[in-house]
Amino acid sequence: MTPATRITELETANTGLQADLASLSSAYGALQADCDNLKQQLAWFQRQVFGEKSERRIEIDAAIQPSLLTGLGVPDVALPPSRPEETVTYTRRPKVRTEDTVLPAGLRFTDAAVIEDIQIDDPAFEAIPEDQKERIGEKVTYRIAQRPSSYSILRLIRPVYRLKSSGEIVCAEAPPAIFPGCTADVSVLAGLLIDKGLYHLPIYRQHQRMTDGGLILSRQTPLNWITRALDLLTPIATAMGRHVVETNQHLAMDETPIKAGRAGPGKMKQAYLWPIYGQNGEVVFYYASSRAHAHVQTFLKGFTGTLISDGYSAYTAYAKQHDTLTHALCWAHARRYFEKAEKADPKASAEALALIGALYAHEQIIRDQGFAGEAKRDYRITHSELVVHTFWRWCDAQLTRTDLTPKHPMTTALKYVRERRSGLQVFLSDPEVPIDTNHLERAIRPIPMGRRNWLFCWSELGAKHIAVLQTLLVTCRLQGVDPYTYFVDVLDRVSVHPDKDILELTPRIWKEKFGNDPLRSLVDLLPA
Repeated sequence: MTPATRITELETANTGLQADLASLSSAYGALQADCDNLKQQLAWFQRQVFGEKSERRIEIDAAIQPSLLTGLGVPDVALPPSRPEETVTYTRRPKVRTEDTVLPAGLRFTDAAVIEDIQIDDPAFEAIPEDQKERIGEKVTYRIAQRPSSYSILRLIRPVYRLKSSGEIVCAEAPPAIFPGCTADVSVLAGLLIDKGLYHLPIYRQHQRMTDGGLILSRQTPLNWITRALDLLTPIATAMGRHVVETNQHLAMDETPIKAGRAGPGKMKQAYLWPIYGQNGEVVFYYASSRAHAHVQTFLKGFTGTLISDGYSAYTAYAKQHDTLTHALCWAHARRYFEKAEKADPKASAEALALIGALYAHEQIIRDQGFAGEAKRDYRITHSELVVHTFWRWCDAQLTRTDLTPKHPMTTALKYVRERRSGLQVFLSDPEVPIDTNHLERAIRPIPMGRRNWLFCWSELGAKHIAVLQTLLVTCRLQGVDPYTYFVDVLDRVSVHPDKDILELTPRIWKEKFGNDPLRSLVDLLPA
């Protein structure tokens, strides 16, 4: 082999090694980017579990970008002072075990149960002169009733009279039960629903509290009561859902996970509740077995107004299929992407958060000044639109950076907002569109809070009942309606209310029609 041939071979080998080195360097760079991305994800998950989750605006350091907000007219926003801590203590009454009493009606209770007497008189019988009637006895029936944090037994005493003129035996009719043969007063049914849906007490805990109060019931009994009560309330929630979609021009929509139905030994199915928030302060929850796009089509069928949502593709696809629909997007969700990129790129993240914070500062001014309608729109165009345009120019400048890899958290954040640019600007021209969906997320807090207590729904029917219950409870809260008063009235009224007027039993309309003079339970008639 000649020296020239050897040199050629070495040069060829060197070229191959350099190509391999370049390939390895490229692979190493990709692995390093993946590693950095996984570190960012791990840091984010650690923060969700152990860290602070506040979405308060991070103040930008003047040394980072001294002229970023100059000329935008953004006021300083002071954070609210922290609340003082307080210590709460309580005492518990010792349990008393006594022999239980069994009544012919099947109701059982111990001496620890509180018994209160209510005399049921018939005005027609009371109008009969005393010399024409003779009290010969009384009939007694029992109902379980509930006061706040306590249970009692109502002994309904109905005098029995014999008319001297005819010898006829007469007695006042017992107040009708919600369900035939049911020993529960409507106050108990309302209390079970509120404790389950509002205070997230599982049925077995409520059953334990009944037992501590001296009542002896099977655990299945209160569950059956709740199921039958929600069956009565389901048509109301259904009618309310149709009404919200058909009459509102602005709807906010989201989805939240829930475990419902068994998927196998020790496993539960992943399902979702889909809340829809109407502009009149009404929230409707729908149950669905998945997060599929088809559910949006089903729940929003016939809606032609403005849909406000996060960036989930199901809403975007639905908006593209309906030309008459306007799709507005949430700035709070956009902000979270920049917040996730804070550790990877603190300088750029601080700039983005400051600009988004400026938008929220202007929204606070709008609330403080009470602007609405055209005044609100004019203020946004005059002030917020300048901040939005500055934000897009800033995004364009960031995309020219050469140090951002495709998987960098800042790249992900920039891609997210640029793809949703038109939807993020809808609030500027429509004063009825909020800047985010935080009002909806506040409304669905009972669902994740409930998951921490009752964990899952044993059946899909139970999940549908949760949707009905939260539809009515959350709307009651938004309308300023006391849930206990509402449930007591509606459960008493629903059996005699005309089907064609069922919308009158939805919380918002019920408040106007029946809220000033609601029906009361028997226990509410007793002196406090």
